[in-house]
Amino acid sequence: MIRIANAPCSWGALEFDLQGKAASYELVLDEMQQTGYAGTELGDWGFLPTDPGKLKEELSKRGLVLLGAFVPLALKDASTHRKGIEAAVKVARLLAAVEGTSPFIVLADDNGKVPERTLNAGRVTPALGLSEAEWQVFAEGTEKVAAAVKTETGLRLVFHHHCGGYVETPAEIDKLFALTDPQLVGLCLDTGHYQFGGGDPLAFLHKNAGRVWHMHFKDCDPAIAEQSRMQGWDYFKSVEKGVFCELGKGAVDFPAIKAELERQGFAGWIVVEQDVLPGMGSPYESALRNRQYLKSIGFN
Repeated sequence: MIRIANAPCSWGALEFDLQGKAASYELVLDEMQQTGYAGTELGDWGFLPTDPGKLKEELSKRGLVLLGAFVPLALKDASTHRKGIEAAVKVARLLAAVEGTSPFIVLADDNGKVPERTLNAGRVTPALGLSEAEWQVFAEGTEKVAAAVKTETGLRLVFHHHCGGYVETPAEIDKLFALTDPQLVGLCLDTGHYQFGGGDPLAFLHKNAGRVWHMHFKDCDPAIAEQSRMQGWDYFKSVEKGVFCELGKGAVDFPAIKAELERQGFAGWIVVEQDVLPGMGSPYESALRNRQYLKSIGFN
């Protein structure tokens, strides 16, 4: 059975050092539960309690499952890999202490440290991409993190392609697939990031059955995406302007994606992510509308 979760980023609790104050974790978890979600990801380290007992208590009293954690690491430089492995394993140990081996480490490139990509999100050209040598280092780092997480905790790892990082476009995702072990590294398909990055998430899902282990549901407003490209907005400006709109209001064909997931027998979690900056929007109302939309297309 496919189950529906949300994530702290929908309330502006992001991994970036940004202006503005995000909501408290108590309010975020309360509103997730009140708007009909069954689980959450961890969010940035320290947003939710990092003591396993306290975290388990906070989740349990709201009936929420902890199903993963978004972990952004710098992977292009081999000198950062050891520190990145340590950070990922630390998060994985917390997840394992709370939920056993079912959650995912959701690894992403640390796009906060990739200024040339952040400045060109949604309109990346091959000239801004990694060299062949850098790709080898990036892929090796990804596999090292996945192997360490699995060995130390039993958890699996999915890679999250992300606008503003070095793996954004369809071609870049295909390249990472070609360089990594499909038994070790899965994908978290983020429908909004894939759309903004120049692809069709439905076509990708159809082509890559079996490699997608985890899903982030996010929509993409095509008019704002085009405006971002025409006016040269950076990633954060695009988010501020609402490029990732509420579900059902953008270009992503969620009913068709639902049908494809069911055809493939997908039985994992779908995590709704309504990306907003701290203090932006009305997270409770958006979470409620997103949940109501998913119910309207058959996700109970």
